[in-house]
Amino acid sequence: MTRSLDERRVRHILSLSGGKDSTALAVYLCDRIPELEYVFCDTGAELPETYEYLERVQSYLGRPIVVLRADNRTLFDRIRERGGFLPSPRVRWCTRELKIEPFQRFVGDDYAYVYIALRADETGRKGYVPRRPNIVPKYPFIESGITHDDVVRILETSGLGLPSYYRWRSRSGCYCCFFQQRIEWIGLLENHPELYWSAAQLEKVDDSTGERFTWMPGASLSELARAETIEEVRRQHEHRARLIESKRVALAQRPTCDEDGAVGCAFCDL
Repeated sequence: MTRSLDERRVRHILSLSGGKDSTALAVYLCDRIPELEYVFCDTGAELPETYEYLERVQSYLGRPIVVLRADNRTLFDRIRERGGFLPSPRVRWCTRELKIEPFQRFVGDDYAYVYIALRADETGRKGYVPRRPNIVPKYPFIESGITHDDVVRILETSGLGLPSYYRWRSRSGCYCCFFQQRIEWIGLLENHPELYWSAAQLEKVDDSTGERFTWMPGASLSELARAETIEEVRRQHEHRARLIESKRVALAQRPTCDEDGAVGCAFCDL
């Protein structure tokens, strides 16, 4: 029987990913919401650096981080049970089974405010959209206008800093995540070759039929690991990085409005 709102416990929950934004939000809220609960959904395919960073975060918070698991099966166990059917941007069963469902079980039918680390400069992203009326999303960074630079400042001030994997990776999550860029797969190969090749073993390429079941479109991890391919991916990555930096510098040097608005800025051009 579903309890009425008055009978339900009201909880405040933050799900940590092991990345910079959710960690900064935990630091930002730890004194503001002392009763905040911290959880981490463990897929069994996380980087060693993620576990190490979460231990440091837990020490800083002085509160336990509850580890949520769907069951004893890892992501790779589930892939094998599906006959090698890899998750993809179109079929994200891994997110549903290994993150959303364990989290919803943790909440139960309690009334819960769930704090999501979307920043004020991430207008194009969508956060967790709950399908239960007892789970209410909250976006403190958006409400407070906190951006990427603020997140970095929060982490540096706290002494936690950024997770070490940001030296070669731009996101938290599974080391075999299909959203990774090719340069990040190469980073995995160089930093954790055993994890790279464990992911590669799950790929299937049928030369007779042309069917390919790979983590990336257009290439298998075995193909990506070739020296000439790595060199080409690095070249393309460096080229894109130079373009992005040149655009950033151009925007920073663009004139701003004078008092009469005579010189057009990005806002006035709209």
